[in-house]
Amino acid sequence: MRLAYVTLQGRGRTDTLIAAVANQLQMDGVRLAGTVQSNIERPDRRKCDMDLMILPQGPIVRISEDRGDLARGCTLDSGALEQSVAEVQQRLSGSDMLIVNKFGKREAEGKGLVPVIGDAVDLGIPILVGVNGLNLAAFLAFAGEEALALPTDVASVVQWCRQSIVAETV
Repeated sequence: MRLAYVTLQGRGRTDTLIAAVANQLQMDGVRLAGTVQSNIERPDRRKCDMDLMILPQGPIVRISEDRGDLARGCTLDSGALEQSVAEVQQRLSGSDMLIVNKFGKREAEGKGLVPVIGDAVDLGIPILVGVNGLNLAAFLAFAGEEALALPTDVASVVQWCRQSIVAETV
């Protein structure tokens, strides 16, 4: 199994890294399945809007709910996330790599993209996961000793992805 993760401090930084890696891999002709998140700041809201692009070419799904400017808790739209999971699941077979933008709250609960990660493991597809600090312990408990922490620069992550894809095809 080839499973690696990246984690960066700072809101949206892991998303930006994952998006850059996915973009580079797609330009190289790698067949991707998975998700890339965009955070859209709104001047009239404390919370940003969260959109997921389903790899390789969309659709883009809004996974946040607008609960107003005073919202303090989680704004994740679980139904929209599950719709995204179904889209990724359909695209997994025949892909070279799975990219999971975030091992978040739903994944820490054993939901979200966790079943897709399991299927990728079964199919021998390398997996790259973004993990935020809040859910790192849950991710490591889920992944066990198999998970590899990668450096947090695009070139190093892309290199690991390319090597993992070649290793799986040999």
